[in-house]
Formats: sequence, structure tokens, C-alpha cells
Amino acid sequence: MPVKTPIVQAKDIMRRNVVTIDGMATVREAIAKMRSENVTALLVDKRHPKDAWGIITVSDLVREVIAPGSSPDNTNVYEIMTKPVITVPPDMDIRYVARLLHRVGVRKAPVVDRGELLGMISMSDLVLREGVL
Repeated sequence: MPVKTPIVQAKDIMRRNVVTIDGMATVREAIAKMRSENVTALLVDKRHPKDAWGIITVSDLVREVIAPGSSPDNTNVYEIMTKPVITVPPDMDIRYVARLLHRVGVRKAPVVDRGELLGMISMSDLVLREGVL
């Protein structure tokens, strides 16, 4: 009889430390926060409980500010963030998480349960976490 491998879920490999930023912060502040926290993306805080999260990534900074020569001091996070963000439930099988992220064309997604932020999962987490594959 074949041995069944346990299903690995998003909550099993997500990163629990999610770094956030206010949408009114400047891009310079976002860059400083990314450097100090050693992350490549920041989740943008909701304005109110019914609002959606946003996200700002290094790619956004390059594409929207650095390449066009805009000022990081005169550009706010909300101007270049992606919003709304695709979210993932904590009990989603990582195979489906991988498919979702790939099909939507994103590398990271917040893990959310009933509106509560639990963590963040990325394509790197899916590939690099030991014991997953």
C-alpha cells in the first residue's frame, strides 16, 4: 500500500513576521524600512477594517520610481502600490498556492483567516523550505 504524504498547507511554511507600512509614507521611507528589515516587499496597512491591503515590492520601486527618475521623497507608497492584494487562506494546499501565485503573476501573498493577517507566503517559501518537496 502506498504511503500517503501529509498535505503541506500555507500556514505550515508562511513567514509570520510581516513588515507593514502606511500608504502615506514616502518611497524613501519604504526603501529604508525594506533595508532595515531585510525584506523585498512591504504590506501596506488598511485604512479601515473593511479596506483591502496593498503591497509594495522592490520591483515596484524600480519600475515606478527609479527607472523613470521620479523622486523617492515626493512619491508616496499609495501612488505605486498594488491594491487589492491576492490573499491566501491558511489551510490552502501549497500546490494550489503555487498555482494561484503563478497564474496571477505575483511572487508574494498575505495569508489571511477571517480578515486577520497571519503571515506572508512567497514563491521562494514554496521552493526553498526544507521538507516541502
